[in-house]
Amino acid sequence: MLSASLEISSLVDVDALYETLTTTGVDFGLKVLSAIAIFIVGRLIAGLVMRAARRIFDNVDLAPILENFLLNILNFLLTLFIIIAALSQVGFQMASVIAVLGAAGLAVGLALQGSLANFASGVLIVFFKPYRVGDYIDAAGESGTVQEVTIFNTILNTPDNRRIIVPNANVTSGSIVNYSILDKRRIDLVIGVGYGDDLREAEKVLRATVEADERVLKDETVTVEVGELADSSVNFVVRPWVKTSDYWPTRFALTKNIKLALDDAGISIPFPQREVTMVTPDAD
Repeated sequence: MLSASLEISSLVDVDALYETLTTTGVDFGLKVLSAIAIFIVGRLIAGLVMRAARRIFDNVDLAPILENFLLNILNFLLTLFIIIAALSQVGFQMASVIAVLGAAGLAVGLALQGSLANFASGVLIVFFKPYRVGDYIDAAGESGTVQEVTIFNTILNTPDNRRIIVPNANVTSGSIVNYSILDKRRIDLVIGVGYGDDLREAEKVLRATVEADERVLKDETVTVEVGELADSSVNFVVRPWVKTSDYWPTRFALTKNIKLALDDAGISIPFPQREVTMVTPDAD
């Protein structure tokens, strides 16, 4: 028995083994403490970066939803970087982990490419602001008042009280017509009068009726000109300017008042007519 113990002692240097284990343990403990310190200091620095980023986003007047989203992404990236740095200090081989995360991110990106396209379009809309909440627009084949702009969708309310949710990628892939972004608009009316009526008198009546409306802007030229000699009428183009908010009320009122004024002046507004002649054969 004694000989076996002596043989083992000769094969294993107990003191050297103890020293090695002690050194390894101390080194590992120091690495763990270093990793903890890196994590704590990193989180403190990340907090400072987050506060600075929030101030920057507030100064550039970002939409709240986009600001929160970007801050969440920044916080995630900072936290991921801190964790990788701390684990690397302990001795983890992070190259393979990063490769796996990259492959997983690629797979998720391919699966969610439609949503990512909508997100990217939402960011462009929020940054460049082709329209805002309250604007009336035509986009992606739909028309309505913008109720809300989210990261993925634009929500429209139609005049007949329907709600339309349009993906942002569809909005940015085509033309956008914003009827509300400018402070004034031109009303385009086409008014036909008969060939037998006095054109000069018709022009005076049309101009007087338009200029009598207080909503028509006085500092803009009112166009009343003959635009076309049509099949059954002489067509005037009537083009006053109004505030954007007054467009539809003024258009409706002018259409009505012009008809009444032309009637009072004895000027006709032709309408399509068809003459039917019936021929009765003579009886034998």
